[in-house]
Amino acid sequence: MAEILQLVIAGLATGAIYALAAIGFTLLWQTSQTINFAQGEFVMLPAFFALVAMNWLGWPFWLSCLVAILVSILLLGVVFKVIVVDPMLKQGVLPLVISTIALGMLLREGAKDFYSAEAQPFPYIFPDRQVSVLGVQLSLSQIGVLLIALCVIAALQLFLSRTRTGRQMQATAQNPTVARILGVPVERMIMYTFIINAALAAMASLLISPIYLAKFSNGEHLGLAAFVAAIVGGFNQVRGAIAGGLLVGVIDNLAAAYVSTGYRQSVPLILLVLFILFRPQGLLGRREERAI
Repeated sequence: MAEILQLVIAGLATGAIYALAAIGFTLLWQTSQTINFAQGEFVMLPAFFALVAMNWLGWPFWLSCLVAILVSILLLGVVFKVIVVDPMLKQGVLPLVISTIALGMLLREGAKDFYSAEAQPFPYIFPDRQVSVLGVQLSLSQIGVLLIALCVIAALQLFLSRTRTGRQMQATAQNPTVARILGVPVERMIMYTFIINAALAAMASLLISPIYLAKFSNGEHLGLAAFVAAIVGGFNQVRGAIAGGLLVGVIDNLAAAYVSTGYRQSVPLILLVLFILFRPQGLLGRREERAI
């Protein structure tokens, strides 16, 4: 029982990070009908921004993390929307999908060639030691990661539901045409969504890189896990993305422990197939009917 509890908490910690990236998928889809298949690389890259600041510029860890988040907001949020999404979205969804896939490949190969093809150690935000809670040995680092991720998610939920800007963003997501008629600055709200997505990706990167190390290939697994989490939870619900991320993280961790680490990356794919077959709207998603 103690071992299962340890695995579940570790899975929740990883799943909360998946949820951060999955929320970005959901927000972009809701507000701009954008599916960003470079999301995994968006989670991979900020760790390298921080490593450049630490190892090349000699800046302290916390300042490097702050700079990584700000650079991510600029490049992966503002520049991504202006340079990639806006021109491609006018051509249709398929050209945008192809563009984000190509962008992901470019970022992945760029990180490998510019920094290193080898996995790089990344500092832990919390001390990496075991603590005993009711006789169960838990990782202090994993508990800290879980708490930070949940606090970020809670802060985002409060922002969306309790602030004027957050409600305007929700109105834009539900019906941009009506929101524009009511005076909501739709284009600005969409830009805010891209900025939030970049900030969430940066936070996910800084939290997961100490666990997986910082390596250029991280984006493949992280992007798949986040996409599956968004589908499993319900692609049209932020809270669904949260539930999906936590579920994928726990099942992934249990499968690695009790089945085989060799089949670990197949777990998200199996979940994806099962939900598409039996519950395509996801755990918390709503059915969308269309008249023909």
